[in-house]
Amino acid sequence: MEISAFLLPKDQVSYITSSISMLEALEQLEHHYYSAIPIINEEGKYVGTLSEGDLLWKFKNTAGLNFENMREVTVSEIQQHVHNESVEIHAQMEDMLTLAADQNFVPVVDDKGIFLGIIRRKDIIEYYTRNITD
Repeated sequence: MEISAFLLPKDQVSYITSSISMLEALEQLEHHYYSAIPIINEEGKYVGTLSEGDLLWKFKNTAGLNFENMREVTVSEIQQHVHNESVEIHAQMEDMLTLAADQNFVPVVDDKGIFLGIIRRKDIIEYYTRNITD
């Protein structure tokens, strides 16, 4: 089964751009109660996932960084410690189980890398649970 049936589209997903500030990213995570959020660039391409841990490591390892000057650091300057692999929209659901083991969500892109949305781990698990018990 193609994953498009499980896609939570971009207009229903929270994401950030690589050009926003560290403080804005932190506020987005806090507002949505997320531990990680997809990052897209100015062209709309998926470029990674920012996690709470990435923010904490940047904060810890940057001398002089504090809440007052977090606006000066852009998301593109923050090292991502975990790589959430994306899949193309034509991928099959059978390919998703391995990714779901390590990722809360799987970013979905078109054949040019443009971010289309996500597949949530919950939806992948429910799909496999239904098919195992049927």
